Amino acid sequence: MALDSSSAEGPKPAERHKGAFQNAGVRPPSSIGKTLGIFWRMIFQKPASTRPAGVIPVKPLTREQLDEAADFSVYRLGHSTLLLKLKGKYWLTDPVYAERASPFQWAGPKRFHAPPISLDELPPLEAVILSHNHYDHLDQKTVLQLAAKTQQFLAPLGVGDLLVKWGVPASKVQQLDWWQGTQLAGIRFIATPSQHFSGRGLFDHNQTLWASWVMIIDDVRIFFSGDSGYFDGFKLIGEQFGPFDLTLMETGAYNTDWPDVHMQPEHSLQAHNDLNGRWLLPIHNGTFDLAFHAWFEPFERIVALAEQRKVLITTPQMGEAFNLLTPHRGRAWWLEVETPGQ
Repeated sequence: MALDSSSAEGPKPAERHKGAFQNAGVRPPSSIGKTLGIFWRMIFQKPASTRPAGVIPVKPLTREQLDEAADFSVYRLGHSTLLLKLKGKYWLTDPVYAERASPFQWAGPKRFHAPPISLDELPPLEAVILSHNHYDHLDQKTVLQLAAKTQQFLAPLGVGDLLVKWGVPASKVQQLDWWQGTQLAGIRFIATPSQHFSGRGLFDHNQTLWASWVMIIDDVRIFFSGDSGYFDGFKLIGEQFGPFDLTLMETGAYNTDWPDVHMQPEHSLQAHNDLNGRWLLPIHNGTFDLAFHAWFEPFERIVALAEQRKVLITTPQMGEAFNLLTPHRGRAWWLEVETPGQ
């Protein structure tokens, strides 16, 4: 199902130009020289503080713990991979169990920590929810290992075609445009816009769509941001579907050189407010070094901003339950981890 998109100011489906998907807002063009400069810095000039020297605290998860957990429990497994227990069933976002967020397992950003639960021990999944096809959000090996225990894969347009090409049965794949929705096990899912881009190689730039997701579970509403720069789409999503009880909001891998595709913490907090969110759980951090900031900086900045503006924020460690029925703020676990130069 889709919302009415007849209004000039209202929701509109994604558009293509010369075969490529477009953002709703205009992204400034990026020169080849600037792009090559960023890659050079990533390879040769990345500060040591982008990775922890000590061990990231991870709370191991077992199947028994999950089965005993209450509904509306959310677990960070790493980066933007989250396991949610809703309506007594399990849902997984952007699954990446790979050692590196890269097309190669011998190069590229390496994990800081192991996932709190193995793929084998994960319970049967009602659905895997995908935001886009970048390597830090969609790992081929992980998806194929999950296919047998997953009822459905929800994906933006084109991403589902990739899953089928990899070998996921087409009957298990649903592809949605922006503002289209579906219902699974009594939960409504709506693919909503984000401001980002897609591609896994040199020749597939923006050939598949990117999205955020709205989840409506009876009277409870959850927002999963995927990746996005800050844009007025957050306000429109909030007007259409808010208020949200919980926003799972991208806060990490940002830089002033790419503000249109990844939000600074100030923008993450503003997006949460635009959505009329209650609890904010910052994601897209703590697992891979994908920018030049210190690995712990996203936590420090977003927590300070939230406290200053009286926003409810939670920072559970990897594997620790956050439950919307009995919410908690978590603790500053990153302060316990040694960082180079400290």
